[in-house]
Formats: sequence, C-alpha cells, structure tokens
Amino acid sequence: MWIPVHIDENRPEPLYHQVEVQLRGLILSGRLAEGTLLPSIREFAADLRCSAITVRRVYQDLENEGLLRTRQGTGTFVAGIDQSARDEFRLERVVEAFERAVETGLQLQCSREEMERIWREAYERKRAEADGEKGGPQ
Repeated sequence: MWIPVHIDENRPEPLYHQVEVQLRGLILSGRLAEGTLLPSIREFAADLRCSAITVRRVYQDLENEGLLRTRQGTGTFVAGIDQSARDEFRLERVVEAFERAVETGLQLQCSREEMERIWREAYERKRAEADGEKGGPQ
C-alpha cells in the first residue's frame, strides 16, 4: 500500500518528525481508516528512501500514542480513534495555521481589517476551488 507521505531532506525538521507528523495527520483525519495495514518498516523505508530506523521510530511513537497497533507476524495497523480525538486534532491544526498567519500579518503591520479581508478572500477562493474539484457550482 502506498501512503502519501513525503520527506524533504532540506527541511530543518528531522526525517522521522516529518514522517510522524504526516502519518499522524493521515490517521487522525481519517484518510487512513481503522484497520488499515501499513507497509512493513523496510517497505515504507524503501518507499521514502530513508532508513528503517527512522520508520521504526515513527511506528513506535505512534503506537505509544495509541494510533497504531502491531500484531506479531501480521503487521502494523491503524488503531481505532474516537471522533473527539479526530475533532481535537483537526481544530488544533487549524488554530496553529491561523496563529502563524496572524503572527506574519502582525510582523508586517497588517491591520485587523486587512487580515479579516485577506481571510475572507482566501476562504472564498479556496471554497470555490474545493467545490470545483467536487464538481459543484463555482
């Protein structure tokens, strides 16, 4: 199974962190459903072109968080996640993104009105793009 995780060796974050953040996001967003069998450590490492140690650490960390479970001789699977954990994760990511955007706006001395206008325009543009991808009205 191919998992849409990408690493960038030029980023300052360690490779294991890049993989862990993306894999956690795929699980908590529901894009990787409960019971999904993940690739073996060696397969995933080969797909990502990184070491097996990196993937092993990610799998262990996410298993410790309760997001993965491993069955000896069978493999590593996505664990069941309750909806409240998914909702909390989703909202935390949005809050983090908004806070980074507000911080940038404040550094560049944007007014509240400018930032609100930028947000509304970006929301409308992205909503129209999403509706267009779904075949809905634009």
